[in-house]
Amino acid sequence: MRWSSAISDNADLAVAIRDATTEAIADLEGEPAHLAVVFVSTHHYGGFDLLPELLQPLLGDALLLGCSAGGVIGGGHEVEQRPGFSITLASLPGVEIAPFTVTDDELPNQDASPDAWATLVHTTPDANPHFVLLADPFSMRIDDLVVGLDYAFPLAAKVGGMASAGARSGVNALYLGDQVIKSGGVGVALTGNVAVDTVVAQGCRPIGEPMQITRCEHNALLEVAGRPPMEVLQELFSRANTHDQQLFSGSLFLGLVMDELASEYKLGDFLIRNLMGVDREHGAVYIGAMLREHQTVQFHLRDAGTASDDLRNMLGMYLAEHEPRHAEGALLFSCLGRGTGLFGAPDHDTDLFREFVGPVPLGGFFCNGEIGQVGGGTYVHGYTSSFGIFRPARRD
Repeated sequence: MRWSSAISDNADLAVAIRDATTEAIADLEGEPAHLAVVFVSTHHYGGFDLLPELLQPLLGDALLLGCSAGGVIGGGHEVEQRPGFSITLASLPGVEIAPFTVTDDELPNQDASPDAWATLVHTTPDANPHFVLLADPFSMRIDDLVVGLDYAFPLAAKVGGMASAGARSGVNALYLGDQVIKSGGVGVALTGNVAVDTVVAQGCRPIGEPMQITRCEHNALLEVAGRPPMEVLQELFSRANTHDQQLFSGSLFLGLVMDELASEYKLGDFLIRNLMGVDREHGAVYIGAMLREHQTVQFHLRDAGTASDDLRNMLGMYLAEHEPRHAEGALLFSCLGRGTGLFGAPDHDTDLFREFVGPVPLGGFFCNGEIGQVGGGTYVHGYTSSFGIFRPARRD
């Protein structure tokens, strides 16, 4: 297994494709490319439909997978707010690549068997697959897709992101082989001699104490620890310093504990969800998730320092459990709300990855929703960096 990654910010898409692809092919040092993962920025909108025919002659038999993006990542850099094209090549001997497309009306219903999901993605649980998923946020029930894949493939790693070059349906482009697809989702199932480790940094820190939900309705949080949530938030606000009080207006979240059997909670034990709105008359808070009574939750805040520390800690935990020298390549799915807008400088997440994991080829893009695993389940996140780190499952 061998990976390479390159990027170009040339304003001419044909030149950007030629330059980045030539560099990535050279970095494979003669190994054949089997998979090409590409991302193209909004600035190349006029060339979205031309991308496969510009790229395919350079790739040979490699399968093309990719999408349009608000910003792209590759070759150790993050390109934002200007033209960008990134390509990540993977030479995958001993790995089978099963491509698939998904439309919203093809999703199996809630009563469908695991076999229906396996048919959808052209593989079976016995094959021990791992998935890379890309989707259009305006035409795909991506939450239903990842829930279904978790049901049918509970042991599979699943990473990916939502295309982010457009703000309405029909603007984004998804790529699979020689196809340009404007809705739904695309992906690959990887089986054989491949393992995928996942790292998800949600960029938040807890405030206050963990509490149990004592009353809720669907996504409405009505009572925690016997108190209205607005009353709890007002108390937390009064205790906070000036910096944290400023974060309450736009960077306040709720964390849902993933393992209710844990006696104490550590980094990565919470699934972070948005606060969607409040009902001050009744003291309710609306959350971007379905809630249940007796569920343990804790409020969280997010800022640049917290997001940076969280990524450092999550990468440190990865290093404590894995041997980084076995990693051959990686994909990063980072939120549009991160990057220079959050950290004030480019390449923040890429630089931290290289600091901890080393010079592993890394490609990716800035997403309109990131797919990654927390607490054994797969979710669509916001404000998150989700990594898939690829290595051989066995070393002969």
